[in-house]
Amino acid sequence: MSAKGDKAGARTDRALTTYVQQELSAPAEAIAGYVEILTDEVQKESRSAFREDLEKIHIASRALNRLIAELTDSAQAGSEREAQDPDEYRRHLRHDLRTPINAIKGYGEMLREDAADLDDADAFLGDLDRLLEESSRFLEKIDGLVTFSLPEERGAHEATEDGEARMSTKVVDSYLKSVQPISEQEADAATKRPSRILVVDDNQSNRDLLKRRLERQGHTVILAESGFVALSCVQQDPYDLILLDLLMPEISGLDVLVFLKADPNLRDIPVIMISALNEIDSIVRCIEAGAEDYLTKPFDPVLLRARVGSCLEKKHLRDREREALEALRVEKERSEQLLLNILPAPIVERLKGGETIIADHLTNVTILFADFVGFTDLSSRLAAPDLVGVLGRVFSEFDKLALQYGVEKIKTIGDAYMVACGLFGARDDHAEAVADMAMAMIETVNRLNAELPAHLEIRIGINSGDVIAGVIGAHKFIYDIWGDAVNVASRLESHGLPSRIQISASTSEYLSNHFVLEPRGSLEVKGKGAMETYFLIRRA
Repeated sequence: MSAKGDKAGARTDRALTTYVQQELSAPAEAIAGYVEILTDEVQKESRSAFREDLEKIHIASRALNRLIAELTDSAQAGSEREAQDPDEYRRHLRHDLRTPINAIKGYGEMLREDAADLDDADAFLGDLDRLLEESSRFLEKIDGLVTFSLPEERGAHEATEDGEARMSTKVVDSYLKSVQPISEQEADAATKRPSRILVVDDNQSNRDLLKRRLERQGHTVILAESGFVALSCVQQDPYDLILLDLLMPEISGLDVLVFLKADPNLRDIPVIMISALNEIDSIVRCIEAGAEDYLTKPFDPVLLRARVGSCLEKKHLRDREREALEALRVEKERSEQLLLNILPAPIVERLKGGETIIADHLTNVTILFADFVGFTDLSSRLAAPDLVGVLGRVFSEFDKLALQYGVEKIKTIGDAYMVACGLFGARDDHAEAVADMAMAMIETVNRLNAELPAHLEIRIGINSGDVIAGVIGAHKFIYDIWGDAVNVASRLESHGLPSRIQISASTSEYLSNHFVLEPRGSLEVKGKGAMETYFLIRRA
């Protein structure tokens, strides 16, 4: 740009700055005047409860007037603005102007609420209402003035706007009639559940004001003066909501938001961004980054309460949903575990897959039956709780062995215990696994005899062959196996000897190379005639 262009731009800039200062000074000076009047009234009436908030309004008023005065300072308008983009400067200026006016309106509204119930505060309330009106008037001027539009441009725009306003009068009237103002009771309904809220703002007045408002709604409020402090807080304690300022030194609110949403442990905490910036780009970027909502300063108390209440309600609903899902998951696991206590895992999976009839013909299966010797006599000598306790203790140990050796418990019938191996998938060592378990079962009973109220002995019979397996029943169903091989195993147990393991010839073929077997000779088995049987002694 030429020197002539530079001068013209500087002159225009000074003129625009002076115009903004002039338009903003009137309401700012009016605010300062009403602050002085209110201060005098407080002193005369000895209303000490109002002094703290009024002093904060006074401080914010002085900061506002000082900021406006700086607009005409050549250094402020020149060097500082030349160092940054004009749009960026105007955005920060809007933010800086809104900060003190936010404090004035916020503390003023709180004073208004505190004084509303006093009988002799009409004069005080009247002046306070005028202060709030001037604050609102000042706020209305900020957006239009700080865009630095020339007066003639504004006049042309307003002239056009008048015509458009006349055209939309009926629409506006209809809207205002259909949308009624929100009452305090309706707004309070959104914040019934007290919550933990983290307020993050580098401005002390903003933090204090938000804290006061939120605590009045029953919430617990924790304050953080910077983004780094906020990140430290969320790592240490849980929060239901975060109110996060956008423009902060060191680390911006947007960067804090991005960090929170990237952490799996923190991403579910709802975040409401708060800022004096109301430009669409800032709002869109924050929402895209995961913000739940965006509030511009100064806050309307009813709107703040409604937005906070809405976010908290959604947060609590999500929490309840997660709790319900977790309870459902636990209940599902419990149900599946209960089902696994009744049926083998592969059968459970088939039932869950939709099979209604499960029946399989299986080969190369080894079956074990075990029974206690003289149990009928034992049951007549022991009390019922003791008898059940003995069976429960021994069978629980047998269940552990079944898991250890990878065999499938089929059922217990009274004092009889039945397992099988080779039912689910080909397994070459099905007979060896059952034989190992059988020897461990005898060792277990001998060990437990030192602790049990009665001495126990068991007989065990083992056979290998083909079986039919399936699920029977629709209510209290059971997985069971049938066939000649099962009957033979049962007969071998009943024709066995105490503390001995009797096996069939078919099973001996699987075990002869790995176990020491003792021939018992020919045994007459009901329904089968003479059968060669063996006693299992130990592993070779």
